[in-house]
Amino acid sequence: MQMADIEDMRNLEFLAGNSKEVIEKQVDSYRMQHSYAGTIIGATALFIPFFLGSFDGTARIIQFISIIPIAFFIYAILLMLSIFRSQPLDQAFNEVKYRQLLDKTYKEILLFEIEANTRAYVMNKVITGKGNKKYSIGVGLTIIALLFSIVLILVNKFIKIEKEPAKVQVVNVTGPVSRGAK
Repeated sequence: MQMADIEDMRNLEFLAGNSKEVIEKQVDSYRMQHSYAGTIIGATALFIPFFLGSFDGTARIIQFISIIPIAFFIYAILLMLSIFRSQPLDQAFNEVKYRQLLDKTYKEILLFEIEANTRAYVMNKVITGKGNKKYSIGVGLTIIALLFSIVLILVNKFIKIEKEPAKVQVVNVTGPVSRGAK
């Protein structure tokens, strides 16, 4: 092998390794997003009953207004759940291709790997782009709903709506009162 061929091979090995790392980072990021989405779903599902329980015996208007953050929470949960239903990412070089590459030269294999990784990255970008958009909207809705909920809870606690005083009727039992023997 000549020096130029060795240099070309090193360049191809570098590009193949780098393209593989880019795909691995893309897949890891995708998995982390799924993990974060699951955490947000869990936290939201725990917060909703707490939020609803804080409105017992409050004014009807506050109870009706509390429907808004609940709707935001539910929509955010649905968006986060839709992230889990997305397509799996392409991880480029798969075991099916190994048989096809048995008769190829090292240079052809490296070129094939670079092309496969590039194609996978582009295809995955569409999937991750949709997931990122849903995730961002879901996080935004969760934050808005959380802030709205906190404001409603504080309003409920600090602004007391005056209620009519309860009427108490005193009942006087008349009749002989027996007192114990002295």
